[in-house]
Amino acid sequence: MILPSSYGALLALLLLGMLAWGTWANTLKATRDKWRFELYCFDFAAGVLFAAGVIALTWGNLGFDGFSFMDDLRLAGKRQDLFAFIAGAVFNLGNMLLLGALSLVGMSVAFPVAMGFALVVGACWNFALNPGGNALLSFTGAAAVLGGAVAGILAYRVYAVEQLRAVAEAGKSKSKKNKVSSKGIALGFAGGLLLGSFSPLVQMARAGENGLGPYSAGFIFAIGIFFSTFVFNLFFMNLPVKGEPIDVTEYFLAEIKWHGMGILGGILWYIGAIASFIGGHPDGTAKMQPSIIYGLGQGGMIVAAICGLLVWKEFADADSKVKTYLGLMLVLLAIGVGIVSVASLVPAY
Repeated sequence: MILPSSYGALLALLLLGMLAWGTWANTLKATRDKWRFELYCFDFAAGVLFAAGVIALTWGNLGFDGFSFMDDLRLAGKRQDLFAFIAGAVFNLGNMLLLGALSLVGMSVAFPVAMGFALVVGACWNFALNPGGNALLSFTGAAAVLGGAVAGILAYRVYAVEQLRAVAEAGKSKSKKNKVSSKGIALGFAGGLLLGSFSPLVQMARAGENGLGPYSAGFIFAIGIFFSTFVFNLFFMNLPVKGEPIDVTEYFLAEIKWHGMGILGGILWYIGAIASFIGGHPDGTAKMQPSIIYGLGQGGMIVAAICGLLVWKEFADADSKVKTYLGLMLVLLAIGVGIVSVASLVPAY
């Protein structure tokens, strides 16, 4: 299998992964609400599995170490295979909840809420399962990230109230109430709980002498995503978070370009995932501090939030108060990710 042979190559791979993780959801936004996220998820899962198979059968089988993706699959333990599959299913449910939140509150709020809370949950799991590093710094960073998510929520609520008031004053709404639904925020936190909880399963899948390598772990993880989509979507399509229930036949009536967007989204996401798997592979010839690998991966949520603000202009006509909250959100997210990333390097006292 091919693993980065230099620090520069590994850094480039991780930066590519961060950009991929931060931009994949733009493929859903590009449909401009004409393509329901439930139907998008079918194509997303197909894109993930396609990318996993292609990358595993090329990069995973090339190289000069004499150990291929197929060898890795054959020698891995069945328990490790199961852990990777379940990890994919857990991630997938969390990601679908994230997409549900995105459809309600936008990309610039959904990602900081879901991924920010995922970081907090992940920090708790890491402290419980892998004690070490500086717990005070780790939880301080997690608190800063959570503060960033709260700032994003405040920005959304203030902006939504302003929008409702403007509609009421224009006489386009009979209701004078300025009540903002919290469903999107709740979905974001629920998704974050799951997105922050699948990592221990991946660690168990890769642990031990018969643990999975990066390409085989990624491939089985992708299989878990693909097959669980058909199960979870039975719920989301019949009890939708937005709009009316939809039938699976609507999937076949969509424009080809919408299917292409979903597949592209899955491919982009998997590029980020395999970069993270490879970066954390202990047998790679190129080494990098785990804190840097972690920080670059978490940077994807900041990239996603910036895309929502600058590319899709989700708060373009907001007032200065809302923009202050959004600026505070980005600053706190960056500070929090930085602190959590270096926590493992600073000994506890």
